[in-house]
Amino acid sequence: MHLTILGSGTNVHPTRAAAGYLVQTDQLILLDFGPRTLMNLVKTGVNRHRITHILFSHYHADHWSDFVTYLFDEIIFAKFEGGTRPPLTVMGPRGTSHLFRTMFGMLPGFDQAPFPLRYRDLEDRAIRIGATKIVPNTVLHAPGLHCLGYRLEYRGSALAYSGDSQYCAPLVRLCGDADLAVLDCSFPASRPNPVHLHAGQCGQVAHEAGVGRLVLSHLYPIAERYDVKAQAGEAFGGSITIAKDLLRINI
Repeated sequence: MHLTILGSGTNVHPTRAAAGYLVQTDQLILLDFGPRTLMNLVKTGVNRHRITHILFSHYHADHWSDFVTYLFDEIIFAKFEGGTRPPLTVMGPRGTSHLFRTMFGMLPGFDQAPFPLRYRDLEDRAIRIGATKIVPNTVLHAPGLHCLGYRLEYRGSALAYSGDSQYCAPLVRLCGDADLAVLDCSFPASRPNPVHLHAGQCGQVAHEAGVGRLVLSHLYPIAERYDVKAQAGEAFGGSITIAKDLLRINI
């Protein structure tokens, strides 16, 4: 399993794209698709027309807005440029199907993609895509907003992704014994925020879950002014990496 970080920041960040992660197993899978991540996907050299599944954690703009541009590009590619691509399945929390069918149904050209396109609402129940097991799990982020974290398992390796989350027991369970956990480190421990993890809590989750390696991502600009790696390391003694765009990690 390989992870490429397409975006390690948030909506308006001077040096980082927003949330987006490419996972390569026997499938090409995207976890979130925030602003500026599409151009980083192009920079990887991976054939973006072969992506089969996109998994969204929630529908704040910094986690999904580049999907609009991507889908438009895929429709143009297949309709006017002679391209072919496999079916595309878009999955996420409650309301996924309604959101995209309603929005794209109002935009000419988006409602009739020239390739199979499916939207699917996920429950807290494991699914399989080829040989890849995907475990969605509801985590606590913002009031009234259904948010999912994801665990991907392939050939004995496990990757956990928090999406946006506060510290909560479901997140610790999702990360349990994962080889790699990519966690929402939006803020430093000294400047906490009520709806995101801070660096100290990232370390706490990694320690309690027994993960092999911790990646701190989704960094707000304020997090860059503090030693978030050291703050996470107060609770977690394992390997800690501060995410950066286009970083590729073998799992």
